[in-house]
Formats: sequence, structure tokens, C-alpha cells
Amino acid sequence: MAWLWTGKIWFLYLFIGCGTFVHFRGRVRHRFTRQLLDHSTIMGPYNCFVYATSQVENRPLIDRAAFPELDLLRDNWQVFRDEALNLFNEGYIRKAASDNDLAFHSFFQTGWKRFYLKWYSEAQPSARALCPRSVALVEQVPGVNAAMFALLPAGAALGKHRDPFAGSLRYHLGLVTPNDPRCAIYVDGEQHVWHDGQDVVFDETFIHWAENRTDQDRIILFCDVERPLRYRFATWINRGFKRAVVSATSTENVAGDRVGVLNRIFDVVYKVRARAKQLKRRQRGLYYLLKWLLIGGLLYLVFIR
Repeated sequence: MAWLWTGKIWFLYLFIGCGTFVHFRGRVRHRFTRQLLDHSTIMGPYNCFVYATSQVENRPLIDRAAFPELDLLRDNWQVFRDEALNLFNEGYIRKAASDNDLAFHSFFQTGWKRFYLKWYSEAQPSARALCPRSVALVEQVPGVNAAMFALLPAGAALGKHRDPFAGSLRYHLGLVTPNDPRCAIYVDGEQHVWHDGQDVVFDETFIHWAENRTDQDRIILFCDVERPLRYRFATWINRGFKRAVVSATSTENVAGDRVGVLNRIFDVVYKVRARAKQLKRRQRGLYYLLKWLLIGGLLYLVFIR
């Protein structure tokens, strides 16, 4: 039983402790079996460090007044709206052309679509060419890590989920909305109804979901904004993590845009996963047996052997 106190096993205890904290953070929770393998559990140790050093209150909807720099975006919402409508009419707001959008791959199944202005790096060349005024506005706010136009079609819904990275907060600005309470986002059970020209900041690492039960598509400006941290060293670590890891999930609007290394890997892995789903449909019992044997084997190799 000496392995229970080895150095490696303490990393497992760290993941268990942080995963448990993440699971019970907020009022709305996933089933235990989903939370166990959720990306928020994998990111638990890093996110708990961010929570511990955050200047922001531990609440789902954040006081918008704490981010006065975002006034520039809200005050120019019509600029964003006009360029977003042009992109939509020309067919540029769309799902990924390949399986190379790790961050939002599951959303495409509901009809959700996007056009990236930037994603944790410089603006995409296609964005500079097709919506230059929007890119120029976003680049005037240094705290904006990522920005896109996001479309939720009429009748669609996004299921309950957590975003994996706590180093940013989420910003939504209504551009073309039904202005109707049937089109809203719920963050840990708290509702925000999208309206044209109105905005909100929220913590996307709480469980949230969205629905558009109207007959009108919804388009918003969707941004990730740097989370303010109390200490310089914490800010330095968070910015380094963004540059090294999160920026590797960038992907293309059109051929020729940058695709990060993690999305290039995901494009290959997803094709393997598709084969696994075929096995699950044909032999469900065998699929779960192999899945848990693989997970158990990895845990043994990493933490015990």
C-alpha cells in the first residue's frame, strides 16, 4: 500500500480535490459520471488556482461596470451588427469545414455557427479582410483575448456545459436578436435575455445553457475577456498559459487562416472517435468495457506504476 503515499499519487489526490470543488461550485451540476470525465475536471487544478487569485466575485453574472473598457464595444454595437449581417448574407458565418474546432465542435450539431475575429492570438487574415472595422474595435481593447460573431438559429438550443478555461470571462453583446425572453442564456440557473445593443459579462466555468425558442435567428458578438487577478505572478502565469495552450485551439474561417496545433491533432483524433462511436452503436457493452479499461490503464501508468 506504499503507493498510496508516493509523489505521483498526490497529483491524483489534487485532481480529485479540485474536481470535487468544481463539481459543487454553483447550484447547477452535471451528473457525477459526466463530471468525472469532463474537461473542467481535467482543468480543475489550474482553474482552482485562478479562482483563488481572482479579483472577480465568485458568481455567475458579473457586474458589467467592473469592465469600463468594454464600453467601446457596446457603444459601437451597430458597427459590429452591420459587418456581421454582411458576413451572414455572404455565407461566412458557418460551422467548421472540417473537424478542427475543438472548442465548439459539439455546438455545430445544433446549427450553431460562428466567424472568428481573433482567438487568443492576432486577428485572422480573413477577419481583417472581411470585417476590418470590427477587428479594429476589438484590437483597441487589450483585455479581449478572443472575439467572434456567433449565430444561434431559430428553434435551437445549446445543452448544459462548462467551458474549460477559467482564465477568461465571457462577454456577449446583442447584435441581431429576437429581443424576446424566449431567446436567452442561463448561467447557473440565472437568466440573461439578449437584446440588441445590450451586453453582459459572465463566468462561463459555471454550468450554462442557451435556447432560442423564437422564429428569428440570433447573432451576438461573443468575446473572451481576461479575468482580473489579484497578483502579478498569477497574471503572468495566466497569460503564459493562454499563449502556450489556449492559442493552440485557434481555427480557420476560410482556407488559409491559422489552425492551432491542438485543432490539427483534434481533427485526427475525432476521426478515431467516430470509429469508436460506430462500435458503441453496434456493441455498447464492449465499447464501455474498452473505454474504462483504457482509462483505468492510463491512471495506473500515470499515478501508480
